[in-house]
Amino acid sequence: MGNGIAHVFALKGYDVVLVDISKDVLDKAIATIAGNLDRQVKKEVIKPEDRDAALARIKPTLDLSELRDCQLVVEAIVEKEDAKTELFKKLDSVLSPDAILTSNTSSISISKLASVTKRPHKVAGMHFMNPVPVMKLVELVKGKETSDETMAVIKELTERLDKVPAIVNDSPGFVSNRVLMPMINEAAHVLMEGVAEPEAIDTVMKVGMNHPMGPLTLADLIGLDVVVDILNYIYKEKGDPKFKPAQILVDKVKAGELGRKTGKGFYTY
Repeated sequence: MGNGIAHVFALKGYDVVLVDISKDVLDKAIATIAGNLDRQVKKEVIKPEDRDAALARIKPTLDLSELRDCQLVVEAIVEKEDAKTELFKKLDSVLSPDAILTSNTSSISISKLASVTKRPHKVAGMHFMNPVPVMKLVELVKGKETSDETMAVIKELTERLDKVPAIVNDSPGFVSNRVLMPMINEAAHVLMEGVAEPEAIDTVMKVGMNHPMGPLTLADLIGLDVVVDILNYIYKEKGDPKFKPAQILVDKVKAGELGRKTGKGFYTY
């Protein structure tokens, strides 16, 4: 999702520093952004000069210290609490004291991430939806110590990106995944029990419940490993068995069947 977040910021005129762990990952990210911008040009959503200007605003780098002059950082690494807290410590030491530090986490406590920094009042959640250039919602998460001023800044920024902000309080899974993940999990249980095939399950939810995408198709898009990570985190925090990942989800992750990104999940791509 990091490349999608970079895409929308750059397209709206913001200078972006895009940091990742390897040159291959960065090259792939830039190629993805360029391809998505080209699609927008073909659909006449943007002009060719808008695409060129957006790409020119993105600076890819492997060096975290290149973020030192940034006014806002959006972290979008793996959905692992330990990895995120370690990165937040590093970011806190790199950024100026006035910079706002946000996370694109879909489930992990913003208050916990903020607690490892010296700026908890300037830490918040900016949970974009996938695919970022298309989806309008940004779930803005207020940690226990996040200031009203910080929330006001990221709300205004979200609106400048032509996104729709929804402000929520810090809780495992927030609103989006607190509601969505049990539905995906239950769809997986229905499949395991032989009640219906994936296509039928998704058709019921799309046609009958007016969802734009069925839960199993959506799980493949999110990534089954991410789905399991989110469910496990909420299950650990809440203790509610409805969040315990269905065995079929766990088995598919163990088999490397993670959805679209690996070519196979509940469906073959």
